[in-house]
Amino acid sequence: MPQVVHSRVRALHGPPPVAPIPRRFRSLADREAVAVLHRAARVLVEALPELTDRLVEALREREPAYRSAIEADAAEIWQEVHHSLRHNVASLIQPREFREAAHRTSRRIGEVRAEQGLPLDAVLHAFRLGGAMVWQDLVDETGRRHPEDVRLLVHVAADVWNFVDEHCAVVADAYRRTERRLVWRRENRQRLMTAALLDGTAQIAELPDAAAMLGLPERGRYAVLAVAAARRAPHGTARPPLALPAGTDALWHPGPEAEFAILPLARPEDPEPAATGTENAAPGAPRDAADAELAALAAGLSAPAGARVGVGSVVEGLAALGEARRLAETALRACPAGGGVVLLDEHLPAALVVSSPDLGSALAARVLGPLDRLDPADREVLIETLTAWLDSDGSAQRAGARLYCHRNTVLNRLRRFEQLTGRCLTRPSDAVEVSLALAARRLLTV
Repeated sequence: MPQVVHSRVRALHGPPPVAPIPRRFRSLADREAVAVLHRAARVLVEALPELTDRLVEALREREPAYRSAIEADAAEIWQEVHHSLRHNVASLIQPREFREAAHRTSRRIGEVRAEQGLPLDAVLHAFRLGGAMVWQDLVDETGRRHPEDVRLLVHVAADVWNFVDEHCAVVADAYRRTERRLVWRRENRQRLMTAALLDGTAQIAELPDAAAMLGLPERGRYAVLAVAAARRAPHGTARPPLALPAGTDALWHPGPEAEFAILPLARPEDPEPAATGTENAAPGAPRDAADAELAALAAGLSAPAGARVGVGSVVEGLAALGEARRLAETALRACPAGGGVVLLDEHLPAALVVSSPDLGSALAARVLGPLDRLDPADREVLIETLTAWLDSDGSAQRAGARLYCHRNTVLNRLRRFEQLTGRCLTRPSDAVEVSLALAARRLLTV
């Protein structure tokens, strides 16, 4: 008879049926078999403690996941197994009275084991081991006291194993529901904690938990990247399509106007990153590994047409992520309306303008206001020439090449600008004002 049990256990390793088993008409032999089943089950009820001991020991020997749980809290596992056996064996005798209580017990086991992280396969294996042990005890008990009735148990074997399958389905459903709830709760906590870090509202005492939850070093170095697409999806549900350089870690978080990415960066004691082409850059270039990594990341971003990307400066520690977000938003505001990538450290004058839009607008009106008296086309020619000259580091020759005109034409336009505005482009203070005014005109609504 044991080989019948083992073959049945192997057959049970497929997915359990979800639909309830329909009732079928019982013949006279079936009724006699049910009576035999009830008689043997009553004996099992009286011997539940011993049956529980054997099942717990079987779990210890044959299911590694339960072995760890038993070693951690043997009494709790014993009570769970005993409670389940009591309700399930009673359900074989009085299904109407005990079926719902047995289901509640199985659901509770599925929920608790999901919360504890025990694998679902291990929980289902435990139920099938229990079913196999109960069935074997029913057969053995009948064989000892009424051997002539063993043949009748064949008529109820399908019912017993369908009962086991039914409870496996109940356990699996409860386990998966709890697992989904736990995943949602964990993800929601991560979203809330990320939002608090970026808003600068996270408490100092929460930082260790936040670091563990998000997998980020509490005292690491970070920057925040802000992305605004040209056209946002309804309700802001879709992340702007932005390709980060290969191997870049980023923790994304949606915002009402932009998406934010927390970027963990190298610390001073970390190995230097690979050469980025910035080692021999002009003054103001990256000063250390984190700055170099950030500059390389900004240079390697692949943004779609129309997307605006702002990359803030490096900050120290999770506690400074609120400031890092504000820096990224400043860099985003310094992006041209048509799209592009702005690394804040490389566009500080423009960032200064957008940080105080009222003052920037006032400066633009004061410096460039006299040009408003010109014809719009004439005014745009002067603005374009002045911009090209500043972008060419004050070289009329290179500005002329950009504008496809002679250097003398550039110089004549610059002199006309000086006459109209009263500014002298060779005077450093005037040149600074003009440069900032142009940035304000480009970035702000004047």
